Amino acid sequence: MKTIKIPCLAVKDMLPLYQSSGASGADLRANIKEEIILRPGEREIVPTGLRVQIPPGFEAQIRSRSGLAVSHAVTVLNAPGTIDSDYRGEVKVILINHGKRSFTVKKGDRIAQIIFQSVGRAEFIPQAQIEETDRQDNGFGSTGL
Repeated sequence: MKTIKIPCLAVKDMLPLYQSSGASGADLRANIKEEIILRPGEREIVPTGLRVQIPPGFEAQIRSRSGLAVSHAVTVLNAPGTIDSDYRGEVKVILINHGKRSFTVKKGDRIAQIIFQSVGRAEFIPQAQIEETDRQDNGFGSTGL
């Protein structure tokens, strides 16, 4: 288990929270002064009131909550959103309403999940050619539906 330092801009009850013992993601809450109404097709950046100190070699991913997606068609627009280990600003979530009805975000609502992953870095070396494979450049849908 990695320890993640969180200097809160918000009150203590806004800390990310795992909802079960097997949960991969901890829920993030909206830290807003006024309700946000997301009309169909609209997107909005929603603050969480949190900053995180992510250890080197790790990233945080911001993902949609399945309950919001299935019940209201509200998701994280750039899912997964990435927070790099050297970012120290407030964590904000880009929500989008894919539904047919307006959706209201209220202070304290669980709006997304945060997941921490280790990341590798690559060294990029220019090459005239790369090794061939059976698949080659067969892309989208080439392995079946």
